[in-house]
Amino acid sequence: MATTSYLSQGPRVAIRHVGRQDYDELTALAQASAEMLRRWLGAREHTEEAFDSYIKRYEQRTHEGFVICLRSTGAIVGGANINNIVRGSLQTGTLGYTAYASTTGYGYMTEGLGLVIQHAFGELELHRLEANIQPDNTPSLNLIKRLGFQREGCSTAFQFINGAWRDHERWAITAEMAARTEQPANRDQSH
Repeated sequence: MATTSYLSQGPRVAIRHVGRQDYDELTALAQASAEMLRRWLGAREHTEEAFDSYIKRYEQRTHEGFVICLRSTGAIVGGANINNIVRGSLQTGTLGYTAYASTTGYGYMTEGLGLVIQHAFGELELHRLEANIQPDNTPSLNLIKRLGFQREGCSTAFQFINGAWRDHERWAITAEMAARTEQPANRDQSH
């Protein structure tokens, strides 16, 4: 059995980059969670070609893709990405994430996204992360609040989902804000 190399570990979960080897597991999770996710993400294509395009995006310097795994088994319990990374005087990116129906309610996403945020402000040397969430997605809003993000406003007709342009609340966190709200459970890192 191959040893998994994690970017960072917490008490229960760890993060690593998403890879082509994750296709079967992520496809099964997405299909089992389709009803839960459709409202927020729209219908998704789960072909190998679509997955290859998804993986190719993370070969660009402007995108980073992660899976959140249980430390005990290596099973994937969530996903996260940092898109639209802008360097120079901004040092910013947009955080996206996905939970799965079989593993919601256990705190895995809070712990895992905390690790992703630490990685963004540490290894990636970003200064700011933004998250855009539909106003009626209460579980996602509660998650982002737990992580220390602050609401900055509303972006009207922000993203085309399920046949319509959807408004999104804009939330953000800076490296300084994250340092003040860092959760003790997320301080156990290994590289």
